Amino acid sequence: MVAVTVFTLLFGIIDFSYLFWGTLSMQHAVREGARYAVTGQSNLFANPTGNAKDRCDAAIEEIKNQSMGFYQRVSPVIVFSTISTDTPPIITPTPQNSCFNANDIIVISIGCSLAPLTPPIRALFTDGKYGFTVSATMKNEAFK
Repeated sequence: MVAVTVFTLLFGIIDFSYLFWGTLSMQHAVREGARYAVTGQSNLFANPTGNAKDRCDAAIEEIKNQSMGFYQRVSPVIVFSTISTDTPPIITPTPQNSCFNANDIIVISIGCSLAPLTPPIRALFTDGKYGFTVSATMKNEAFK
């Protein structure tokens, strides 16, 4: 009985550490992707045209590169938004192929769901997955 308790506790610690690591990895990735997007870069592609769609696609590619492999595991749902300078501010979702104008305040949010490693821990979560959202807010630089 002691072994069952110890192994349950051990696997619980490992699973929750894995979920926490996944959350932090995706937060880092979305922050780096947003930072990449606001500088107006699109050089992750062989022949970038410099248009807004290339910037968005390049930002998503940077998020994938920075996610330490979690991007494919978390079933990401990406939402690009802008924040108005009105009082109170208004958050407006934008199409993924329009990566904002210079000096816009942008928000990149990714809805994620990550399954724990062991079946007993999966039973603690709805649909067997831990759901979380990571986001980053930055102001676009004045790029060309």
